[in-house]
Amino acid sequence: MLFAVRMSVALPPDMDEDVQADILTREKTYSQDLQNRGEWQQIWRCVGQYSNLSIFDVADNERLHSILWNLPLFPYLDIEVTPLARHPSRVSAS
Repeated sequence: MLFAVRMSVALPPDMDEDVQADILTREKTYSQDLQNRGEWQQIWRCVGQYSNLSIFDVADNERLHSILWNLPLFPYLDIEVTPLARHPSRVSAS
């Protein structure tokens, strides 16, 4: 199942720098592992914002929920999920 997921980050301004650095390092490792496994297919920055738009290809809603819930940044994210379906006018079948 394909999902578009927009994640906006809101770290507390008074967060300890070492804690922030640790969370961001774990987040990068976690997301890159999911990208290498093919579940996190694309990630794009939203220009001028501390947010991203990502495309996930996962087995079901529960798998996406698990992925998002386990993001190290999860407590600091505003997340919007949109299920996707192939458009009949799309030229490419892939």
